[in-house]
Amino acid sequence: MASVTSGRPRAGGEPGPAPGSAAALSNDLGWALGVVFRGYVKAAGAAFTDVPGGPRGYQVLTAATRSEPGSQQELAHHLGVDRTVMTYLLDDLERAGLIERHPDPADRRARRIAPTERGRALLCDLDQRLGAAEQHVLAGLGARDRQAFRALLCRAAAHANALDPSSPGSCAALAD
Repeated sequence: MASVTSGRPRAGGEPGPAPGSAAALSNDLGWALGVVFRGYVKAAGAAFTDVPGGPRGYQVLTAATRSEPGSQQELAHHLGVDRTVMTYLLDDLERAGLIERHPDPADRRARRIAPTERGRALLCDLDQRLGAAEQHVLAGLGARDRQAFRALLCRAAAHANALDPSSPGSCAALAD
């Protein structure tokens, strides 16, 4: 007979996991995503200490380096960052010598964002640090399972992103 404190009985009368326990939540998608997300944020947080703006600064540096250099406004829209916040963020990245702003030849009012050599070098280092953080968080999975997890997560993220037209980001940066 199952006791009240041991949780719901399983098929066959054996007690199930106690309500609220990690075992009871192990099949809950929200709980699992939250645990992985918090673990990744914690492990990756140290990687951003050299970047003005932390994770947002990293996103700007990544976008400026790996995609067509766009205007400040295009970059802000692409990353979902308020224009005013983007201006301050770019000011900080420029002061740190990580990006440069150049006049747009097609529109004198617009500025194009380009990484500096220092910015490219920092991004390469950050990629290695973030790779180590990912390895740490996903250490419970084998190499093939990690690859499959990333691929499935990117597919799910792309689908969820397509359902939200106000979200311009993509999972393509994760593939790098």
